[in-house]
Amino acid sequence: MRIITGEKYENLREAPSAALFPEYGKNREKLMKFVGTLKGNETIVTASLELIDLLAARFRKGEENVLIYSDTGNSLNLKEVYELRKYLDFDVRGGFSGEGARASVLFVEGKTDAKFFKAVFKKLFEFKESREVPQNLMFIERVFERDNFDILKRTSDGTYVAVIPSEGNSGVIRNLGNFIRAMRTFDFSVERIGAAVDIDEDRDSALQSIEGKLAQVGARKGSHEHRIGKTEVIPLVIGLPFEDELIEWKKPTVEDLMLHLIEREGLLDRIRPALGVLNGSLGRKLTPKEVMYLALSAYGHWGNLEGFYELFVMRSRFRNLKAVLREAGLMAGLERLAFWEKKARASGTGRP
Repeated sequence: MRIITGEKYENLREAPSAALFPEYGKNREKLMKFVGTLKGNETIVTASLELIDLLAARFRKGEENVLIYSDTGNSLNLKEVYELRKYLDFDVRGGFSGEGARASVLFVEGKTDAKFFKAVFKKLFEFKESREVPQNLMFIERVFERDNFDILKRTSDGTYVAVIPSEGNSGVIRNLGNFIRAMRTFDFSVERIGAAVDIDEDRDSALQSIEGKLAQVGARKGSHEHRIGKTEVIPLVIGLPFEDELIEWKKPTVEDLMLHLIEREGLLDRIRPALGVLNGSLGRKLTPKEVMYLALSAYGHWGNLEGFYELFVMRSRFRNLKAVLREAGLMAGLERLAFWEKKARASGTGRP
């Protein structure tokens, strides 16, 4: 199966033998019926995302099944197209070329991670939520409707950061590789990409999972960085063990960072009597997430856990938040994603 999209399809060699699909007036039932008649050796020209979704779902197996972006002549296999659509709602019709703003993209594991890092960028690096979207982030703006996705902008220098939740460590690695391939195919770029994963077994293994994916897509590894063309890729490894007689710490997650932060902010001491009572009642130590729900209630926040993370980070003290991030080894990478080092030198300040 070959799908051709983009505005310059007539210039492709495949175009004369391709079926120009008239998507107007076709409901989903008709599209599904059409896809059901295909054998897999056809070439179809289309600008219908719904049709592309159906084709990618059916023909995502096999390297010969590809989507060709006619504006560049480059292609993605349909497995990559399927994953870009399913996990990122990526607009695979293209049209992203042109001058874009200075921007970073940060892939994180889930919703709580996304809200935590969103708040960090707002708190430490002067970003605000943005309704404006630069050209090089339009792939999201066109179709992305998830309420946990965030585009942030620093108005002082026009820098953007997009924070995108994935589905676990494997989701971050998958999205990183697919996103890099999409940049090449659709001729757009961002200056920096962050990939935030949990340590899990150990830091080296977590880094190797990121570096392995980067090697697959041809990244160049320097002494302190990885590069894909002009784009720098920054691994962020999350894990900061927390020792407490009432808390059962087992696996590194973003809750580690929150535990250290609520301790530094004095909230942990406030809820310690309740922790002791619950510990005795259950006959076991509490998990970090259980502690977070108690902290949420004590703080007087009646929303969800993601909202609590964002609110608590935003209201925490600068020095406490920076101390936790530095201890976790995350501060330098976050500063690069935020382009903060250059800004701080230029202004002669170094507050964060």
